[in-house]
Amino acid sequence: MLLVRGRGGGTELTGTVFERGEEPPTYAGAPDEDAPYVWVCDSFYEVESGGSPLLVDGEQIRVAFEEPSPRGFDTREAALSAAKEHVRTQFARIGVDSADVAIEVERADEA
Repeated sequence: MLLVRGRGGGTELTGTVFERGEEPPTYAGAPDEDAPYVWVCDSFYEVESGGSPLLVDGEQIRVAFEEPSPRGFDTREAALSAAKEHVRTQFARIGVDSADVAIEVERADEA
């Protein structure tokens, strides 16, 4: 299991790449269970009201979360590439420039 963590704007987001032989969680619309690599992470976006508070660059905003949408991949490289792009996209959705997002990948057992 690999953790893909992005940090930017004073906050962070972590998702998980499940590797061959690991059992990813199942959700409605999950990819074929035979996919050797599965990426799972929250998606969120800024809202005017409701949602949950989040401190970004010293300013409190409100975000709403979408149901995680697992995606299956044939290769580890494809899964990690999609994971990093997903993390950058989530930060962009709350106004953090992708150039300001630091991304790291680590094994879950090393975290």
